Amino acid sequence: MLSSTATTMLRAGVSRSSGALQPMLLRSAACPYSPFSMNSTTKLQKPTTTSVRTLSTTPSALVLRFRAQQQAQQQLRKASSTTRPRSDAELDASAAEAAAAAQTAAHAGEPVLDWNTFFKLRKTRRRVQLVFSVIMTLVTSGAGGAVLSTGVADSLVSQVPLEPMFAIGLMTASFGALGWLMGPAMGGMVFNAMKSKYRSQMAIKESQFFARIKKHRVDPSASSMGNPVPDFYGEKISSVAGYRQWLKDQRAFNKKRTTFV
Repeated sequence: MLSSTATTMLRAGVSRSSGALQPMLLRSAACPYSPFSMNSTTKLQKPTTTSVRTLSTTPSALVLRFRAQQQAQQQLRKASSTTRPRSDAELDASAAEAAAAAQTAAHAGEPVLDWNTFFKLRKTRRRVQLVFSVIMTLVTSGAGGAVLSTGVADSLVSQVPLEPMFAIGLMTASFGALGWLMGPAMGGMVFNAMKSKYRSQMAIKESQFFARIKKHRVDPSASSMGNPVPDFYGEKISSVAGYRQWLKDQRAFNKKRTTFV
């Protein structure tokens, strides 16, 4: 005889219809942890897995926003620099630099003329032009005076409200001024014929030199009686040392302008 504490776990019964043995599990106090008799407190809990945070190689939203802001600022600065109106001096300097670069590319195969030789040739050309200016002044004034003394222009002289001698003198001086203006052109032609091998290189150096002059010279609108413009066209430059001194004079002009303005 079984005790009450060890109750029967199986109740065998034979089904009349199928004749199969149907086990029936009974809930017992001796087997409280039976999987078929669990209550809410004894349910199996799923194992908790600790999530491991992996390092991401993709940039975060803050980094992307910072990069976008930097790109926007760069584009804004580039747009402002391109849309900013350029002054006449900057336009002249850029045009001179472009012309110098074009001439240098056109004569790339020729030997390069150094700056010292260029300044020496430039000084020689200026002297030749000065000599021809003097010669042409004497020639044209003498020829004009000889023509006027023949009485060809008496009708024109009579229309001038001055004494005939003064009128003839003014006309002779005008002929001499015309010869003085013709002198540099005549002297340049003679110099180019004498130094024909340096002609193309002289043109290249001239473009480069004037590009530098236009780029570094001062603004003449800020000049005054106490602070005149120092050699605006660079005509007095005759050597490399003279060019460096010209740059110092330009800086001194700007410094004096910012000091007293």
